[in-house]
Amino acid sequence: MLETLYFLGIAERRTASDIGPKFDGNQAVELPMIAPPPSLAGLRAQAAGCRACPLWKDATQIVFGEGPAHAQIMLMGEQPGDREDLAGKPFVGPAGQMLDRALKEAGIDRKKVYVTNAVKHFKFVPRGKIRLHQKPNTPEIRACRQWYERELATINPALVVAMGSTAAQSVFGKITPINKSRGHLIDMKDGRKALVTVHPSYLLRLPDQDSRAREYERFVDDLKIAATQLQRDKAA
Repeated sequence: MLETLYFLGIAERRTASDIGPKFDGNQAVELPMIAPPPSLAGLRAQAAGCRACPLWKDATQIVFGEGPAHAQIMLMGEQPGDREDLAGKPFVGPAGQMLDRALKEAGIDRKKVYVTNAVKHFKFVPRGKIRLHQKPNTPEIRACRQWYERELATINPALVVAMGSTAAQSVFGKITPINKSRGHLIDMKDGRKALVTVHPSYLLRLPDQDSRAREYERFVDDLKIAATQLQRDKAA
């Protein structure tokens, strides 16, 4: 006899021998209570003590996700920057300002989306008084993926927007090319949809005004796909 138990969106299969040696396959068995996914506040408190990778040692604090508990859209970035590390909130620096502007133009209210990062501690190298951003590596992305999975199970969004290669690697569990994957919705195995686009910090690094304007419009166009999907979900 098999019983299926659920915790954090993961099914666990148990046989009679797992439950106890006296179970004969016919009698009723009282299974232990399985706790539901914790609240966002509970997840945030748990994540504050995370030591799964070394990044916590130099970071000021963990920067957990922020937004409505049952948002229909989750925006996933790379990692906190210098300002996010100090403030303890995601996307409050220059990249966050760029994101806010693009969301508004796409018709998405940031207050109604959940914003988080694939890696939740700031990775940097010090250069005098400046802390220079460093790209997270694969072990660090994998170590932090547990928090993305728990956020996903708790919020249960219909659409996940992966902004940048680090976010895409976390969402899909493998290295994912941005340009080949962006511009259309991708069906996930769990029934959700995903959308791949660039990270807003990429727009800030472009060398000239023409390329920044062109790529910004592409970024807004990608977010408009998310906005259209959100409207479809509401109408369904």
